[in-house]
Amino acid sequence: MSSLLHGYSSDEDDGQVTTQDAFGLSSLPTAKKPRLEERETSDSRTAVSIVPQAAPDVLAEDPIKQTSLITRPTDTQMNVNIPYNDMTLPIQGPENPFGDRNRFLTQNALAGHVEEQAMTEHAFRQQHLTHAILGYSANPSIDPNAPAILGSLEQAQVNNFATLGSLKAPKKDKKELKRKRKPKGDLEVIDGDGAYEGPWARWQGDEPQGLPFGDEAAEEGEVEEEEESEEEVVQLKKAKPKRGAPGLESSVFHGKSMYDYQGRTYMHPPIAEAPQLQSDAGAQETFIPKTCIHTWTGHTQGVSVVRLFPETGHLLLSGSMDTKIKLWDVYTHGNCLRTFHGHMKAVKDVTFSNDGRKFLSCGYDRQMKLWDTETGQCLKRFSNGKIPYVVRFHPDEDKQHIFLAGMSDKKIIQYDMNSGEITQEYDQHLGPVNTITFVDENRRFVTTSDDKTIRAWDFDIPVVIKYIAEPHMHSMPAVTLHPSKKYFAAQSLDNQVLVYSTDNFRQARNKRFAGHSVAGYACQVGFSPDGKWISSGDGEGNVVFWEWKTGRIKSRLKAHSKVVIAHEWLPHESSKVVTASWDGLIKLWD
Repeated sequence: MSSLLHGYSSDEDDGQVTTQDAFGLSSLPTAKKPRLEERETSDSRTAVSIVPQAAPDVLAEDPIKQTSLITRPTDTQMNVNIPYNDMTLPIQGPENPFGDRNRFLTQNALAGHVEEQAMTEHAFRQQHLTHAILGYSANPSIDPNAPAILGSLEQAQVNNFATLGSLKAPKKDKKELKRKRKPKGDLEVIDGDGAYEGPWARWQGDEPQGLPFGDEAAEEGEVEEEEESEEEVVQLKKAKPKRGAPGLESSVFHGKSMYDYQGRTYMHPPIAEAPQLQSDAGAQETFIPKTCIHTWTGHTQGVSVVRLFPETGHLLLSGSMDTKIKLWDVYTHGNCLRTFHGHMKAVKDVTFSNDGRKFLSCGYDRQMKLWDTETGQCLKRFSNGKIPYVVRFHPDEDKQHIFLAGMSDKKIIQYDMNSGEITQEYDQHLGPVNTITFVDENRRFVTTSDDKTIRAWDFDIPVVIKYIAEPHMHSMPAVTLHPSKKYFAAQSLDNQVLVYSTDNFRQARNKRFAGHSVAGYACQVGFSPDGKWISSGDGEGNVVFWEWKTGRIKSRLKAHSKVVIAHEWLPHESSKVVTASWDGLIKLWD
């Protein structure tokens, strides 16, 4: 190699080096010189590099003088004029079995063979009715081999292949079918056969089906006696009265034993299992629940209302659209204790008395009923023929025999349960009454209605003392009292919870809770026992929790698949909430 290079750089070939070695390869150090191969040509010897080329040129043709269409993915222009012969070459390669729509020779549509046929709406109706009534119709196919008639060929031949519209009944048949009047009768005859009836003559076959009178009755009675002797009389059973009808109320106890080893019923709070029931409600700080720890199933339709046992909250009462009222255990086993059958239609509201020993229920069957919580007996029933939407005991201990009911006929009715009579009517609202809330140490009560107003009343005086109505106000179908008794929160149907004070009934403008969707649903508002949190169900199945002080949403809990219509905070727990929904479930969250 060295002799080759020495020979290359000799004096005699100096001129050749300058022409061949344009890049100065010969002046490189030996280590960096490329491998060169010597080739002999006719006139001289040349050194050619034998280093392999890593990326040879793909486009062998000159792009300016191309004869076939070779393009790179990056090309934006085609520098080629394809000859006419190339453009008229036949398509090469196999036939595409998927791309062509006509996969079969007879197929002209994706699903098969379709014949185009135009027909007026009238012609189509005629053929359709002819097929439906007479059992045959003309075949619309243009295929010459297809039959001309579809359906019953015999029927078509009888009617001479005519459609329904062109068939006419002969006059003789029409006359036969026509209803005939009885003869007018003779003017001279007043009563009996052939008596004059004139244009008021009855149609034949229209004899009255009423009860016979006088002699006819006697004659018929004799005939009936004869028939009775010949045939057995089929006695029709009377329709069985429905369970829960007035006078047929019942209840079913679901436990093994009504009494425990100490002779106590489920009315006794389970202090052994839940010692916190002895403490005061709202004494400890509360937190927002996060997980479901129990589900009560048993209602077959949506649950419309839930109420916790007063003071302790160890029992839960629920009313449902399946007409049943159920009493559930909260602390021990979490099962259903008793089912009350007392309504024929959906239950709208239930409410406990102060001691919880009795409760009232009302439903869409227009009945209000008083029940014994322990024995399940229906003690009394009340009704004035209208649908009650809300029932409330008077909260005073000495007035536990009085209750108020908001009715569908815009009135609030006051009942005395001892006498069973209506003792007062509050009649000022312009729409069905939805809520009744006692305030001001139970001397007054507040009502809301579909007429989009709030009215405050003195108890037993049917005169409105405060009337709240603004043009921008919406209906407020659910109202809850704050634990401090200083405020009440109303669920407004424009997706916000508004707060009013209980002393002067002014709206607390700084307290407004929004961000949930309740339009159209009477979702109950709830307060934590210490008053720190305010909560509400919504139409999507969530429970939304706000901070009472700031009005900010703190949590949104996905609780049910349908609207969460009612929920209650357990009074002695730090974070437990019961929710009820139209999906028929009641859940306990912690």
